[in-house]
Amino acid sequence: MARTIDIHIPALTGRRAVVTGASDGMGSVIAARLARAGAEVVMPVRDRAKGNATADRIRSAVPEARLVLRDLDLASLDSVAAFGEGMRADGDPVHILINNAGLMTPPERRTTVDGFELQWGTNHLGHVALFGALFPLLRDGRARVTSQVSVAARSGAIDWDDLAAERRYRAQAAYSASKIALGLFGLELDRRSSAGGWGISSNLAHPGVAPTNLLAAQPGYGRAADTGAVRVIRWLSARGILVGTPETAALPALLAATGPDARGGRMYGPSGPGHLGGAPAEQALYAPLRDVQEAARVWEISEQQVGVPLPV
Repeated sequence: MARTIDIHIPALTGRRAVVTGASDGMGSVIAARLARAGAEVVMPVRDRAKGNATADRIRSAVPEARLVLRDLDLASLDSVAAFGEGMRADGDPVHILINNAGLMTPPERRTTVDGFELQWGTNHLGHVALFGALFPLLRDGRARVTSQVSVAARSGAIDWDDLAAERRYRAQAAYSASKIALGLFGLELDRRSSAGGWGISSNLAHPGVAPTNLLAAQPGYGRAADTGAVRVIRWLSARGILVGTPETAALPALLAATGPDARGGRMYGPSGPGHLGGAPAEQALYAPLRDVQEAARVWEISEQQVGVPLPV
């Protein structure tokens, strides 16, 4: 029998958490676990009906769950700004922000409503703008920010000469670049917070490999059916071989965001072979995430692209 993999989440009563991508997959697991620990969980959702259905499922499993649904489309900077305005109007500090939402490898190049390559604009820039919009609340909550990267961030690079992938679109390379950028931004955030006394800590997590909706068929993004690789991942996951499940894949982010010993500037992921599955643990940063100058460049260029002044 496979060993059960889980972690203890400390009591979070009185804490407010924001989890992007909370309407399905790992995000819904993360939201449910935070709610079970007592946190009020803000679920920003693009599809309100889907979000309501997920919230109902969480409440059926966690009757005491305190969930707040808000509209948010990370592929629209106007939507991010509106979400941030609503949160600031509430005035409640945010203690945990988990940048979990993302999309992966549309086979054809697509763009956000603001003209950015879809993965760069959603996975990375949407979360940059979200941080800028929520900064006063994160500072007030002395928040921990956890950004979900990927095993895809262990290789590849940002093509600074073609950020919009207009000259050449390669789906996997664009996905890797978006996750490298998000990771570098998260690490730079921790450095700047330490230097500026913002009181925010920022770290990274990655889920390994698991059969989540990120890998599933996404007709809306041009992937009409599961690939052969995805079918293999589902088969392995169902048998507890090598890769994880949506439940175990959520654990590194939960550890990074709530673990009393988890620290800023670090990365957490599955500890099994190839970091594809297994119990969560601290891991060495991937090589593309170690360049401090590259991280500063990501911060500055991203601030220009989103048009939201970041703190100094």
